Amino acid sequence: MNVRQLASRVETTKPIQQQPAQSPIRKQQPGTSFADMLRKAQEAESTGLQVSAHAQQRIQERGIGMDELQQRTIIDALTTLDAKGAQDALLLRSDAAFVVNVPNRTVVTAIGREEMAERVFTNIDSAMVL
Repeated sequence: MNVRQLASRVETTKPIQQQPAQSPIRKQQPGTSFADMLRKAQEAESTGLQVSAHAQQRIQERGIGMDELQQRTIIDALTTLDAKGAQDALLLRSDAAFVVNVPNRTVVTAIGREEMAERVFTNIDSAMVL
């Protein structure tokens, strides 16, 4: 049987029409205004670093410093870790430790120096001393 004979056996169908891509809808957390969400997104975009609500709370509770220089150090560490293929990493500073999600460039949690002595860090694949 040749190609034309085989082609005549194939039933023709209508082409599939593609639906336009829809952007995912994010549900707003209770107590969070659109302005707050927009401000956080703009800060993350400008710095290349996001800090989760949990990490932000821990940083404030534990008095961990996060000035621009310290943020820049974390951003540089994320870039280095990303180049090495890290996913979830521990960043150790003399006064604090941070668990970060490298692909999302997000600080997941922060631990003060006093708490580091008795802590076990799990679910990380990399560590970096800052």
